[in-house]
Amino acid sequence: MMLEGNSCLISRSLPSSCEPETQWAYLSHEVLNGKRPAPEDAEAEDMDEVDCGGGKRSKPPSPQPHTPDISEGHGSSRHVAASGGGEEHGNGSSLIGAIGRDLTINCLLRLSRSDYGSVASLNKDFRSLVRNGEIYRLRRQSGVAEHWVYFSCNVLEWDAYDPYRERWIQVPKMPPDECFMCSDKESLAVGTELLVFAMAHIVFRYSILTNSWTRADPMISPRCLFGSTSVGAKAYVAGGTDSSGRILSSAEMYDSETHSWTPLPSMNRARKMCSGVFMDGKFYVVGGVASNNKVLTCGEEYDLKRRSWRVIENMSEGLNGVTGAPPLIAVVNNELYAADYSEKDVKKYDKQNNKWITLGKLPERSVSMNGWGLAFRACGDRLIVIGGPRTSIGGTIELNSWTPDERPPVWNLIARRPSGNFVYNCAVMGC
Repeated sequence: MMLEGNSCLISRSLPSSCEPETQWAYLSHEVLNGKRPAPEDAEAEDMDEVDCGGGKRSKPPSPQPHTPDISEGHGSSRHVAASGGGEEHGNGSSLIGAIGRDLTINCLLRLSRSDYGSVASLNKDFRSLVRNGEIYRLRRQSGVAEHWVYFSCNVLEWDAYDPYRERWIQVPKMPPDECFMCSDKESLAVGTELLVFAMAHIVFRYSILTNSWTRADPMISPRCLFGSTSVGAKAYVAGGTDSSGRILSSAEMYDSETHSWTPLPSMNRARKMCSGVFMDGKFYVVGGVASNNKVLTCGEEYDLKRRSWRVIENMSEGLNGVTGAPPLIAVVNNELYAADYSEKDVKKYDKQNNKWITLGKLPERSVSMNGWGLAFRACGDRLIVIGGPRTSIGGTIELNSWTPDERPPVWNLIARRPSGNFVYNCAVMGC
């Protein structure tokens, strides 16, 4: 990512003033001067305290990557461009050769992904590592990921928020297309891509590698109101309804590396307005509505190894209705949570007893219309609720965060800005 205007990189070992970046910049300074911590020291450094606006907290331990300080400071409202590239400032590839490829990549893996736009501007080798996605594949293999939230409150417009550095990120406006001029769209994030689906057989793909939108291949069986989830470079979709209104039981897998769709075995029951999550290495589709407008209280579990579905009765009882939104569910550390929008409760799924346990309340200012307009997502090791109050003079979008523990939810307001406050689409990209 590149800061607007002249970008600057600041580290603990560099002067506190903001200096223009050079070819050696942050990375080479720390590698050549031995300032970057060895792997065994990383955990100790990660526990340094940082100011998050509401007091001090400790940085979470690995695998969350270390994110060096930036000149704006925490809580800044400054926008940063979402580009994964940038102009090439270096005039050779001597830096990687001098340091060694393995050591260089090991250092790059420790950087925040928001620094990769500046890294790509150093020379052609760094640019190639970032722009062809290799650095993100290596991060995935190493279990390193930062989760950014992407959401849309206005037609063709997307916002993104980086909770690690607590700042908003500029996302280019979607290309104008009549199929996307209404709010009835679906979306999912997978790998380094954000996919947005229209009612017609049209899909737009936003790539953080190029910071641009392009047309993408549609599903084998295009649909809307489906359940979906992603893990790594692959996404899974199931159910939904086609353009003629037929409710589907079919399922597909998308590979973001090859940009291709592959059919999966069909579910046992056709359903629309369902939700999907990935938990314990399996794909779950929860709730939904059947062809006779009957609310389904069952869920289905897809075993990736056996390539088979199993029905779980009463898995989503009380989580959605015929006119309400699909179940608002999310998984953190292989535990399933739900936002009961009718009672404004937060619930946790008891896997052993197949029942929901009420933990506490949603944020006070989160408003929805039977669940519509409210986003409830997992973002790394925390839950995020996106919504806001509605007033006659305009709206405000608010992001609230809670890291699940054994105590009732205590929500922290991590970001707020004037905006449309009805969330049409939301996805979390972890890479």
